[in-house]
Amino acid sequence: MATDLTVILDDRAGQLAHMGEALGDAGVTIEGISATTSDGVGIVHVLVDNAMVAQNALILADIKVEGEADAVVIDLTAEEAGKPGALGRLAGKVSMAGINVSVAYLATRDRVALVTNDNERAREALQA
Repeated sequence: MATDLTVILDDRAGQLAHMGEALGDAGVTIEGISATTSDGVGIVHVLVDNAMVAQNALILADIKVEGEADAVVIDLTAEEAGKPGALGRLAGKVSMAGINVSVAYLATRDRVALVTNDNERAREALQA
């Protein structure tokens, strides 16, 4: 199962590299990532397949992990990948089921990662 980790970094040169190196040195593959900065703080959502190893590596590197959440990872079909409206169609299915998306970003291999308030129902809605 894929896990979304919320990581807090200082907004200064080298911090993203430090995080990437810590995860890489621990053998963790980053499956997806979204990063923004505001008011001197970097907020990173990183999709990993082994949350325990990733968190330990980040803690040892003195990097703050603020949260952990299971993620719904959707494989885009060849017809959807890179086409206008793909995100709208996926998010629309989740919305029609009354599910709120709190985090969304692209992942490796033409996938979308979502963190929702009801991942089980979101998976069902996306398969319909």
